[in-house]
Amino acid sequence: MTPSESSTVTVVNLEHYHLDFAIAAVETIFSNWSGDCLNPDTRVTIKPNLLMRRTPEQATTTHPIIIQAVIHALRARGITQITIADSPGGPYTASALHGIYQTCGLEALGTELLNYDTGYGHRPAPSGSLLSEYALINPILNADVVISIGKVKTHSMTTLSGGVKNLFGCIPGLQKPQLHYRFPDSRAFCRMLVELAQTVQPQLTILDGVVAMEGDGPSGGTPRKAGWLIGSASPFAADLALCELMGLEPTQVETVAYSIEAGLIPASPQQLTHLGNGWNPITDFQMPQSKSLDFSDHIPCFLRPLAKFLRGLWVNRPVIRTNDCIGCGKCAESCPPSTIQVKDGKAVIDYSACISCFCCHEMCPVKAIDIRRVKK
Repeated sequence: MTPSESSTVTVVNLEHYHLDFAIAAVETIFSNWSGDCLNPDTRVTIKPNLLMRRTPEQATTTHPIIIQAVIHALRARGITQITIADSPGGPYTASALHGIYQTCGLEALGTELLNYDTGYGHRPAPSGSLLSEYALINPILNADVVISIGKVKTHSMTTLSGGVKNLFGCIPGLQKPQLHYRFPDSRAFCRMLVELAQTVQPQLTILDGVVAMEGDGPSGGTPRKAGWLIGSASPFAADLALCELMGLEPTQVETVAYSIEAGLIPASPQQLTHLGNGWNPITDFQMPQSKSLDFSDHIPCFLRPLAKFLRGLWVNRPVIRTNDCIGCGKCAESCPPSTIQVKDGKAVIDYSACISCFCCHEMCPVKAIDIRRVKK
């Protein structure tokens, strides 16, 4: 990736999931990307966000129309070896993948494109990384080119889910909660995500923000029509552009802040090369409750030490709405420190070991887990 490619972002205005319009928007992104790595023998893996069994209308997963438009662009360039692959939340099994493909609307794209190989291997991380290597699913390891197609969403732990966070789905199955447990501090976890993105090295990142998610994402938020289709050779630059589009300072998003610190992107969105006609920021994009502003910034200076002391007595925690819990156990399955048990048909959290990673909130299929500020 050249220095100019690492700071160039295309944002195309796309108001609806209409295939013809999506094909034109994706073609604009491809035309602004060198694509030198593509030839008829290239093996391409498309890595969407397929977090869980959700319909396209719920704005939790990458919309199949965007994936279909990317496939169209690849085939127009003579590419025939195309695989769609992700390791969603929960166990990485063929039966789990089948259910997700079916619900997320991907089977209509052609079952021959869908990955059912649940094997994985290892790839060394960059020198000086927190980890020496990463376990990656086989379709990522075997690809000549990886095209990451993320979903624009807020995220209760990482503030936003975009280009960098989408690559967490390259880690197989329940090894993802293990990384949450190993890096419970959000700063270290976000650094790990950036280093994972450097390890995967996707050649092209496309972000589906036609209908995004705001509020308590990445699965419990609310769909928000944004009209953005974002493309860049750099997942780090794509996320920096998202900060501009979502009205965030780069310092509010720890993956972006670390990417700047590591010299992977410029220090501000204004230093990016802006291409496309879709640079339309939304100034009232709703953030997760876990990322609510510190109220001590809005009171007189002489009272702030007391306010910060009081704030230290409270912490953001997942809270289960017992009446809505169906006792499915998905929260317990995804909990890194194993603090959740299902008792008498309802999930119960042992807060003494909770690390506030919000994996339970993320994986609850009925949105029965809220994020609240509670006393330590």
